[in-house]
Amino acid sequence: MRNQFVSNFFILSTVVILLTMISMMELSAHPMRNASVAGANIKLYNLTQDARHEIACLAENIYFEAAHEPEEGQLAVAFVTMNRVNSGKFADSICGVVKQKIGSTCQFSWWCESKPYAMSTSNALTKTNNSLYNRIVDLSVNFYLNHDQMKDPSRGALYYHADYVNPGWKLPKNTQIGRHIFYGERDGKRRT
Repeated sequence: MRNQFVSNFFILSTVVILLTMISMMELSAHPMRNASVAGANIKLYNLTQDARHEIACLAENIYFEAAHEPEEGQLAVAFVTMNRVNSGKFADSICGVVKQKIGSTCQFSWWCESKPYAMSTSNALTKTNNSLYNRIVDLSVNFYLNHDQMKDPSRGALYYHADYVNPGWKLPKNTQIGRHIFYGERDGKRRT
């Protein structure tokens, strides 16, 4: 009986150790665990609730606008969002910009579409193991904490559209990244 107890104890201990190791690996791979800012390691859960909410809005916007674009294109979408926040011409927060409507037109079309909107408002993306979304959350955390130290691949753009549509805008073209064409301000200003 003692041998069986020792054997069972050994098996149970091994299972506990393996489960602990798996949990640690999952925790270390969790997209919202941390980001570096000027050499410091910042834990996302140490950020304010408002900061976490802004990061979630940014991640959803990048996901629904540019999930399958190159990382540079995803960053460009993040910069367009932040450029709008800082422009004084749009809402003054990331979530405000992402969800902004002018009349019946959403500034980011996915917000007016039923499936992405339903996924966003139900937190479906964060309740699933979605590796693409998790990578975008990592990018969003890093962007949120470090955007003022990053180069803007959109070159200061406030607007963009996919290359398969033609909205007829009379705006200066800043650049094209992947399937998105980025535009400067209506007054013709363009960053190089």
